[in-house]
Amino acid sequence: MWQDLFRKKSIQQIELEAASGLSDGHGSGGLNKVLGVRDLTFMGIAAIVGAGIFSTIGTASFQGGPGVVFLFLFVSIACGFSAVCYAEFASMVPVSGSAYTYSYVAFGEIIAWIIGWDLLMEYAIGNIAVAISWSDYFTTLLDGLGLHIPEFLTMDYWTAKAGATADAKLAWANAPSFGSFKLICDLPAFLITVVITAIIYIGIKESKRLMNGMVILKMAVIVLVIIAGAFYVKPVNWHPFMPNGIAGVLGGTAAVFFSYIGFDAISTTAEECRNPQRDLPRGMFYSLIICTVVYVLIALVLTGMVSYKELNVGDPLAHVFQSIQMDWMAGIISVSAVIATASVLLVFQLGQPRIWMSMSRDGLLPPVFSRIHPKYKTPSFSTVLTGFVVGIPALFMNLNDVVALTSVGTLFAFVLVCGGILLLEERRKKGDTSQTVSAIKFKTPYVNGQLIVPALFITAVILFLKFYPGGVSGFLSGVNEKGESGWSVWREKVPYLLFGTVFLATTILSFVKKLSLIPVLGFLCCTYLLCESGTTNWERFVVWLVIGLCLYFVYGKKHSRLRR
Repeated sequence: MWQDLFRKKSIQQIELEAASGLSDGHGSGGLNKVLGVRDLTFMGIAAIVGAGIFSTIGTASFQGGPGVVFLFLFVSIACGFSAVCYAEFASMVPVSGSAYTYSYVAFGEIIAWIIGWDLLMEYAIGNIAVAISWSDYFTTLLDGLGLHIPEFLTMDYWTAKAGATADAKLAWANAPSFGSFKLICDLPAFLITVVITAIIYIGIKESKRLMNGMVILKMAVIVLVIIAGAFYVKPVNWHPFMPNGIAGVLGGTAAVFFSYIGFDAISTTAEECRNPQRDLPRGMFYSLIICTVVYVLIALVLTGMVSYKELNVGDPLAHVFQSIQMDWMAGIISVSAVIATASVLLVFQLGQPRIWMSMSRDGLLPPVFSRIHPKYKTPSFSTVLTGFVVGIPALFMNLNDVVALTSVGTLFAFVLVCGGILLLEERRKKGDTSQTVSAIKFKTPYVNGQLIVPALFITAVILFLKFYPGGVSGFLSGVNEKGESGWSVWREKVPYLLFGTVFLATTILSFVKKLSLIPVLGFLCCTYLLCESGTTNWERFVVWLVIGLCLYFVYGKKHSRLRR
């Protein structure tokens, strides 16, 4: 029983399957290999630079002040450690599937299913969030041009019913009624999903050309924003640099991490790369470095042009230029925001069908999910299904909490990828040759963590005792800073207790087994960021995983290709 749940795929087996173009037999051959390192870099930038830089950066800056740049740097470092691990896996296992396939190699089938199911949530919820954001930008842009879409066709039912804004009240008042039911939906979010899905369906070449064009345009606008805004920066706005302290800076963790989601989506296109073992690692690193520089510069310009207190708005970039009467610049930014969010949607809509395709090839999903279109060379059924899975909920879902839930799913994948590299390294030390490849193009640099990780643990304990009110006794008192007590307080502390336990266990293992430092740091950073994602999102995430496990035991376990 347990051996069946943790049966693993060897890298040699995966290489043979990829070489033979394994699919369900309904297609004709494999995917088109047309992507190079420039395309992969552009794809990473397309996925990363989107709603984060045009909206959520404002919320994060409002909470953390100018010091939010430290959060951007911290999250980029955490993503960088994870990117190194992703790069090694992508070099070892150059097939579609991303963290799902990597977990199949490192941990076994049940963990692979969990992470595959998790990635489906990450991409689906993330795509829904991006589609809704695109709709907001698009309707605002049309309003600026004098073209108006009725409010009841631009938002979800529950937002309209709440009536928190003037538009919501108008939507509720003017919506067509059928008895007690009011027809309220986000039509632009659905339509952009249909358009993007159609482009992805007809081929990777067409998707690549459109994506590269959108990236060039939006990066040109961002550079213009940085240069133009630099002339209006007032250094006095940078004081105090962290007005709400460390807690304020960390308060924007979910929003900032959402800004970095995307570089991992590159790995889902491995089978469409001309040289995946060489180009995938380069594409990940180049896109991550470029986007980090852009985010830090944008954050400094925003918080320098106006007070951080003014940035709690949905369109911070346009807002700061409107505040200095540069409406023409705000208009350019609005157009760029529409293009930027569309490019993010394109990348994630591209990634999700390829996860489904990989799971289907392994027998964990029905064969139709891995069907390749004979003409377009794309996973046809999975692409169309992805359009429905994203487009229909985008009509009716509320954007609240979606960002944080997406971040939980992504961080969970990062944690498993970093842990997978550590596990493979331990197996290699024991002489396991099933996880070796003939020509690996990238290897995680080995830095002995035997003394560094314990030093970091001791430092973290000292900082905790110094800065947490009341130290250990204050944390364990069960009373928060508002004087509240009871389960609601302990519920919020559970993730941090778990992180402390994981940190201690990792420290001991690092000292005893001389673990590699880079994957350990990636593992610890992402585990901590998970703690900052909120207990409510963790509870929803667990419910999603339980549903996935039920499906695995009903279908996947019985039809697994490894079982046969």
